[in-house]
Amino acid sequence: MPEISRFLGIVIGMFYSEHGAPHFHAVYGRYEISVDIESRAVQGEFPRRALRLVLEWASLHESELRVNWDLARRGEPLNRIAPLE
Repeated sequence: MPEISRFLGIVIGMFYSEHGAPHFHAVYGRYEISVDIESRAVQGEFPRRALRLVLEWASLHESELRVNWDLARRGEPLNRIAPLE
């Protein structure tokens, strides 16, 4: 999974071959989720605090996530996105 951001032990990435609604993946230790960019619907399990941080980060970077989704769909290199501070 190409990494686009990393903060507080959480790794955010997108796969090039994914289909469906625009989304990204987050990994934290043994936990992994998929988050819809528009609705913030979450699939998978994550600790509550880490999930809150991921959703806050996604809200701050929605437009950048959409750009990366379009790049991934075209098979182009993804842009790094600033971590949550």
